[in-house]
Amino acid sequence: MNCESCAFYVYDEDYDEYLCTANMDQDDYAHLMLSDYRQCPFWRNGDEYAVVRHQI
Repeated sequence: MNCESCAFYVYDEDYDEYLCTANMDQDDYAHLMLSDYRQCPFWRNGDEYAVVRHQI
């Protein structure tokens, strides 16, 4: 899992870059950065058609 395939990774025209828009507070972010387990608990598949392909 990486940010580029996450539904929360969106382009912000004001900053001219991609940003994570997951709803996390400072404690969540600190836990993510300090843990040895590097998978993001907020990651969500950004592919809208994944469910449809799974049903076929």
